[in-house]
Amino acid sequence: MPFQEVVEAEGHLIDSHVMERIFDKVVESNGRFEVEQFRIGRTNSEPSYLRLRLETQSRAEMEHLIAQLLPIGCSPAENVEATLVRIERDKCAPEDFYSTSNHHTQVRVTGEWIEVGSQRMDALVVVRQAETTASGKPEAVCRRLRDIKAGDYVVTGMHGIRVVPESKERDRLAFSFMSNEISSERQVETAVRQTANLARTAREQGKKIIFVAGPVVVHTGGVAGLTRLIRNGWVDGILSGNALGVHDIEAALLGTSLGIRLEDGRQAEHGHRNHMRAINAVNHAGGIRGAVESGRLKKGIMYECVTNNVPFVLAGSLRDDGPLPDTITDMNEAQDAYAEMLKPAGLVLCLGSMLHSIATGNMLPSWVRIVCVDINPAVATKVSDRGTGQAVGVVTDVGLFLELLSRELAEGK
Repeated sequence: MPFQEVVEAEGHLIDSHVMERIFDKVVESNGRFEVEQFRIGRTNSEPSYLRLRLETQSRAEMEHLIAQLLPIGCSPAENVEATLVRIERDKCAPEDFYSTSNHHTQVRVTGEWIEVGSQRMDALVVVRQAETTASGKPEAVCRRLRDIKAGDYVVTGMHGIRVVPESKERDRLAFSFMSNEISSERQVETAVRQTANLARTAREQGKKIIFVAGPVVVHTGGVAGLTRLIRNGWVDGILSGNALGVHDIEAALLGTSLGIRLEDGRQAEHGHRNHMRAINAVNHAGGIRGAVESGRLKKGIMYECVTNNVPFVLAGSLRDDGPLPDTITDMNEAQDAYAEMLKPAGLVLCLGSMLHSIATGNMLPSWVRIVCVDINPAVATKVSDRGTGQAVGVVTDVGLFLELLSRELAEGK
């Protein structure tokens, strides 16, 4: 006998293509739908409402379909309580735990819908009962699997959960050209102006502007632009890996990047060892701050961060040389440091680093704007495909982008 469920969705269903995606998910899952009610918003600010009766051949198929619909804002219509299960062992959750998206999420507890805090994707929802909270009300928060503790109550199943995806704002349409694989100089300048406007908006809202930078910033001559942005107060933090610090310091001390002279692009004699010489110099100084305070390091991105009190996180990896003493080699600690830096971010600029851009995107809620700049269009595409749908791609040289952005923001101060 077929299994049935009634679901509903509310929001900008048409212009954000949500209704189209809902129908597609039902068909792709071999289900059937019947529209019980559809109320279209009469203005571009009024939400629409959709109520569907779904039908599948089994309960398992229905659960799979609901799991597909929840992240796009379509949830069971009946107001049932979220199912909570008590954790018996640290880091061990029930098989059917609810895995979060990066969108606004609510869970129904004791008859009320409560907002889930610290929203991020690939987390669990932990609920604290009213008697254990300072507010005297139930509270819910996203928590990573490794942070789950015995005694926690986590949400399981697919009922008693609502997800509210970000609507497609009208200004987002102006960014659609940036997704194109070919980006002319005129388009890059337009992208820079719009990114500068996002930075100004974040600053007005009191939110952080975070830069996620790869070593390509140094290789493409972007140091001048980024250091100008730091000095002018447009950078609240830098997230990167060991390589950015090493090559930035190599360039500052020895005038090379990966042994290539920045002034003329020629290989320096014995230049292959220059990055190791840079690491050695920092080791002698006891760290990057020590190199600055001793006068050994006098310019560059790391120098400006220390001088202007801009925090940075360098996350280590298996391939790192050295690494620098400031590099965090424990991946759990590095992830924690990244996540802490991103609170509360209003704009994140990802510059030529696929690995760190994807990692950062996974930590952010969907309402934080991300601009991903790379000469390779596949990088911006992969960041978006990994679930960070709010990422906007700018296909251009990172050094050029930073130079233009630093000028735009300097002129607009």
